[in-house]
Amino acid sequence: MNDAPALRLRGLRKVYANGVEALKGVDLEVAPGDFFALLGPNGAGKSTLIGIVSSLVNASSGEVSVFGIDLHRQRSLAMRQIGLVPQEINFNMFEKPLDICVNYAGFYGIPRREAEVRAEQELRAAQLWDKAEVMSRTLSGGMKRRLMIARAMMTRPRLLILDEPTAGVDIEIRRGMWKTLREVNAAGTTVILTTHYLEEAENLCRNLAIIDHGRIIEQGPMKSVLAKLDVEGFLLDIDGELPARLPEIEGARLQAADAHSLELEMPREMDLNRIFEALGRAGIRVRSMRTRSNRLEELFVRLTGPGAPPAQS
Repeated sequence: MNDAPALRLRGLRKVYANGVEALKGVDLEVAPGDFFALLGPNGAGKSTLIGIVSSLVNASSGEVSVFGIDLHRQRSLAMRQIGLVPQEINFNMFEKPLDICVNYAGFYGIPRREAEVRAEQELRAAQLWDKAEVMSRTLSGGMKRRLMIARAMMTRPRLLILDEPTAGVDIEIRRGMWKTLREVNAAGTTVILTTHYLEEAENLCRNLAIIDHGRIIEQGPMKSVLAKLDVEGFLLDIDGELPARLPEIEGARLQAADAHSLELEMPREMDLNRIFEALGRAGIRVRSMRTRSNRLEELFVRLTGPGAPPAQS
């Protein structure tokens, strides 16, 4: 069991009563200690998959194990390995953070004295100990999100599943939560993250799977998956204004972003010197260059957007 995957899915299927097949034989493994991204467009099957793993949804067929524990045969033991942070804030806003954590632990049979010790530890880790005795409704959005994580960690889960944990929060709060999640993972907890913020997944996660139409269409180490991109996109800041006519560069695509910047798309193997030489001949001087968008976003759109190849049956 010690060498077992943190999560192992084999042939996982879910057909709802209305005939919709949400999962079509999903195979997936997440290694212990990993920080793993589960990505996909709306309706791809992410929520159904998470629902099955967290015992909120019954699978139609297939196998699920958590650290080698079969979810179907030993549901209670398997569930004790998992902490779930849902997208929606679902604690009582008129309870105090300390009480929320202690009462949650009580549902899992943790004695109150031990729960109080754990609550202090987790609220301190979430930088919320100074708010332990205030009404939760007075917390900021970011604090409420961190409280959700602290509550989930009360049972000392070996696997923490976060379903869109930063949805609807601003970038400052999001980056604060990234720090919290990195610390949780560094302490040994396996983390599975679903998110629509692909920059978030690229920054946090070491491995990923992309699901679409109920099937895993791409998976592997983040670096290896991103290496499959055959094009790169850049934004070039220009000295002065752009000329009316841009140079044509074989194999690359240039277009004006505004009067003082260019968007460039080029094959990964193309020599950038060719681009700069062509721009120089046209009297265009590049002041700075940066990546136009994160690479994972480019890959995600290619795999799941309009014109993407259909999922294999």
